[in-house]
Amino acid sequence: MDLVNVAQKIRQLRQQQQLTIDQLAARSGLSKGYISRLENFRTGASLRALNLVAAALGVDMIELFRRENASPEYVFGRLEEGERIDRNQGLEYGIHYHALAFEKTDRTMNPFFIEYRPCDRKRELLQHDSQEFFVVLEGEVDYAIGSPENIRRMRKGDTIYLDARLPHGASLAPECDYAAAMVIYH
Repeated sequence: MDLVNVAQKIRQLRQQQQLTIDQLAARSGLSKGYISRLENFRTGASLRALNLVAAALGVDMIELFRRENASPEYVFGRLEEGERIDRNQGLEYGIHYHALAFEKTDRTMNPFFIEYRPCDRKRELLQHDSQEFFVVLEGEVDYAIGSPENIRRMRKGDTIYLDARLPHGASLAPECDYAAAMVIYH
């Protein structure tokens, strides 16, 4: 199952119907958190869950797997041309995600360009079943692993490769106005 394609299709259908995540959750009988994780490709979905989501969206389940176009063999792109997405409620925390190579729907890696801007809110650490490579491109971020207290300051050119099942997360360093990073996970 292409989790990224399914997630994008669910979000696309929900937005076309002008439904909020709360409304889709209520219609499907699934939790808001589960729908959010599903749309952000943070969880795999059982056939039962996909059937509930499809029914709530008024489509056959097969529609969630349908590709609009065949995936190209390669795609060129630029960091600033990434498809801006709201992922893990990042906008609430001053974090802007840009999906890179999104036209390649059969990819096995998921690259993102991430921008960090000042924000008073701190989000909880994330965990997902993958491996992740993170590189700071500009500015400074505080990268936490395991707990919010275990922080390492990362600067331009610093990288980390980790098992993303470990709780982890990056936030803008307090004295920094802007930072940018790239993350690739599989």
